[in-house]
Amino acid sequence: MATELIILIPAFALIAFVYSSVGLGGGSSYTAILTIVGLSYIMIPTISLTLNIIVTAGATVQFLRHGHLKARILIPLLMASIPAAWIGGRLHLPEMTFQILLLITLTAVAIRIYFWSDPVFDVPQTAGFRWSVSLVIGAILGFIAGAVGIGGGIYLVPVLIMVRIGSTREAAATGAAFILFNSLTGIAARASWSDVPWDLLIPLGITVAIAGLAGSHFGSTKWSSRRIQRVLGMVILVAIGLLLHRLLLA
Repeated sequence: MATELIILIPAFALIAFVYSSVGLGGGSSYTAILTIVGLSYIMIPTISLTLNIIVTAGATVQFLRHGHLKARILIPLLMASIPAAWIGGRLHLPEMTFQILLLITLTAVAIRIYFWSDPVFDVPQTAGFRWSVSLVIGAILGFIAGAVGIGGGIYLVPVLIMVRIGSTREAAATGAAFILFNSLTGIAARASWSDVPWDLLIPLGITVAIAGLAGSHFGSTKWSSRRIQRVLGMVILVAIGLLLHRLLLA
């Protein structure tokens, strides 16, 4: 495991710094890298969710202190996502099912990174529309968080901006808090049946805690978030290729 840590620590530090700067936890990239190094599929969601919690806790506090986190945006999302995250975390998925679900999720992340231009739509601004969108996306992303270990912020933040539910900073703050609460729920649901790999979690947790605080403090980087995500998206593409290879050989 020491050899893997030599690779994982710098990679996860970069991911935590970059993603926390825009209100994300980095779960999709953590999951992709852990898949590439061949970690047990049972352990991957537990590690990714835990690291999500560590990174987004600091980001949530930072955004809350600066008044960007709005209860009117967050609460409808959590009402749907927390029960769904619990259900996803309680599922004992067979390895083949997990890999297919992960493949679909990572493919959607890649499409989001490389082909989604984040347009803003002229949609109804009624309370009913906002609640409907929040409940649907909350339920979907909550389930993914619990079952696969991807917090869903990479989808949630642009959607909130696209349908004008929140400003850029409000969307980032909501994404951080959303990932935090759903990751906590997913971990709680998995606690009774999934072992915790402390030998990996402790060094990686310390790494992402430091890098995540630095990223959320700066709140931006010299590169645009789009360019950064495309660079890190290469990791996801490699993971997709590896998963396809495994599924074809199964």
